[in-house]
Amino acid sequence: MRYRHVIWDWNGTLLDDAWLCVEILNGLLHDAGLRPLTVDEYRADFSFPVLEFYERRGFDFKTHSFNEVSQRYISAYNQRRYECQLQPGTTAALARLREAGLEQSVLSAYHEDTLREVVAHYGLVDFFARLSGLDNIHADGKVARGKAHLRSLELHKAPHTVLLIGDTAHDHEVAAAIGADCLLLHHGHMHPQRLGGRGAPVIGSLAEAAERVLAQ
Repeated sequence: MRYRHVIWDWNGTLLDDAWLCVEILNGLLHDAGLRPLTVDEYRADFSFPVLEFYERRGFDFKTHSFNEVSQRYISAYNQRRYECQLQPGTTAALARLREAGLEQSVLSAYHEDTLREVVAHYGLVDFFARLSGLDNIHADGKVARGKAHLRSLELHKAPHTVLLIGDTAHDHEVAAAIGADCLLLHHGHMHPQRLGGRGAPVIGSLAEAAERVLAQ
């Protein structure tokens, strides 16, 4: 088999939470006197770092600090986080890869302590060798954390044996930065057309993701 290890993104990739992110963001936009977004508009514009995305939506961080807005967002999200469901086929895909002998882990822009809590809540901890998140709530990117994640798995000298599966252009950027291959799912936080043209396959389901991995 081509790959020894699969790194999964969490939000949007394994957890279906884009709808909740839009609802919370719209509350913040309303409070700031800004126009709300539809889910399609969100998926057409969302990006990392999140600060730049917020600025495009009209937030003025001279009036309200980005840290203040981030705190309000995370507080609202965490109050409702268990309203979300796993993406269809999550457990089955993880089980298939485990049965095939692949090691798996999670690399997320979520705060690491909270990541551990939510992965445990959905009963998935035993599938993963490691869970890596950020040490802040600003979602400013995962490149540095991704490099540390690979070193912690002792795979930094063999990144060609690693596949990163995510749902955003930033996941592709992280994969490129750590030397891993990438597979992108379009059921999360970005429209398919924003994921294409990067040299990574773009697919629509976790079942197909597992099939592709096992066929390599």
